[in-house]
Amino acid sequence: MATSRAQWKQPTKKWGAMAAVAGAMLVVAAAPGSVPGADPAQGALAGPEQEAALTLLVGRAVDEGHASPAGACGPPGTFGPALCGGWREQRVRATAGGVGSLLHEPASGAGSRAARTGALPTDSGGPLRIALAEPGHLTDVTVRDGRGRHLAGELGPDGERWLNTEPLRAGETYTVQVGAQDTAGRPVGVTMAFATALPEAGSRLTVDFGPRPGTYGAGEIVTAALSRPVPADDPEARARLEQALEVTSEPQVEGAWHWVDDSTLHFRPRAYWPAHTVVRVRSGLDGVELGEQGYGGPSEPLEFTVGDRIEAVTDSAAHEMTVRRNGRVIRTIPVTTGKAGFRTRSGIKVVLGKEPKVRMRGDSVGIKRGTKEFYDLPVLYATRVTWSGEYIHAAPWSVEAQGEENVSHGCTGMSTEDAAWFFHTVREGDIVEVVNSGGAEMAPFGNGIGDWNVDWATWLEGSALGAAAAQSQDPASTSSRLHPTT
Repeated sequence: MATSRAQWKQPTKKWGAMAAVAGAMLVVAAAPGSVPGADPAQGALAGPEQEAALTLLVGRAVDEGHASPAGACGPPGTFGPALCGGWREQRVRATAGGVGSLLHEPASGAGSRAARTGALPTDSGGPLRIALAEPGHLTDVTVRDGRGRHLAGELGPDGERWLNTEPLRAGETYTVQVGAQDTAGRPVGVTMAFATALPEAGSRLTVDFGPRPGTYGAGEIVTAALSRPVPADDPEARARLEQALEVTSEPQVEGAWHWVDDSTLHFRPRAYWPAHTVVRVRSGLDGVELGEQGYGGPSEPLEFTVGDRIEAVTDSAAHEMTVRRNGRVIRTIPVTTGKAGFRTRSGIKVVLGKEPKVRMRGDSVGIKRGTKEFYDLPVLYATRVTWSGEYIHAAPWSVEAQGEENVSHGCTGMSTEDAAWFFHTVREGDIVEVVNSGGAEMAPFGNGIGDWNVDWATWLEGSALGAAAAQSQDPASTSSRLHPTT
């Protein structure tokens, strides 16, 4: 089964329409039967059949020379310019089909046509608010940047609004997935996008490290998102930057940075993190000259810990998952994986999040409604391992096949009892490997954490420092690497 982390809340649906963006203005594809530009108070949907739909208020603060703290912008569903500076508000229709239309824009000020056509300077530290304009409630909001990193946010106690709890970043494009229910409990949703303006010329390059502080599994990786790109054709700037990114751990292990793209680096050890490792990450970029890339600026440090080393290996040919804690087998589970045409990805993945209940639909992975392969099911104890919708979950409908044959659409299915145990045993960063599936190899980047599928020699080739990336450093010197195990 497959389907499409508000961060934390993994999306329960994957809506099919993607918005186009001009500056920070949201523009979404029109839903069938909708009337773009119509005032929702006068009825936005045309035609005799009224499908389930709700109107969302989506607001962004525009930089007016002062920033406002999150939550200081009036009650839910309002956008107060007196408190928040310049606001930009859009009304967007969310529908049962997962598409929507832009219903209303202010006729002047920040919402004018002139404002929409340019890349307006937006307050990257200001609030992003999503609220309902009519009765109903939000069920899930997921905001991801262009590299798949989630923006933290909180749903209101009654699902009436969502507000980001960490700042937006400048020069970034964000994808927003919203799920809601109308007063009849019918699910609706929409996918939108917006962009924040590029940093001002001459601004200093900073780094945003991930994951957030916490405890993770042995397969977790360190990410470094740069405030602006450093191109591959400037190897000297890349090398200086990489040398200034310091990673230390207790116990010490061998590791290195790898450039995923011009704005993103990943750091991983040569082998999985030892259980109960403490990892500390900091930037020494502040004041460092980066040639044509200007100077580095200050960045927040990061510390996280690694829990027990949990490894779950699924042998699709044997229809069995073996789960180990710190090297000892703690459970063997009969499973079913992807059948012909839907083979489960092979290779090493990492737990991305957990959802107690997910609605899985075939059209989220390209299976047309009305065909024999289409499905629309509520699924319990879903542990996500890819962003595209691969889960390990309860599949009571296939219990007879579990341990015997592969009948799923790509997910790993097991009994409800086993799925509940697995769900409560693993955490983000734990290792999930699939062998003998006949499926495509897990991609290293872009669809979750596939970094462990890159062999060590190739990983080092992705460092601007080459083979020196994994060498031991004098503790007194600036280091971008963990010291090798002694």
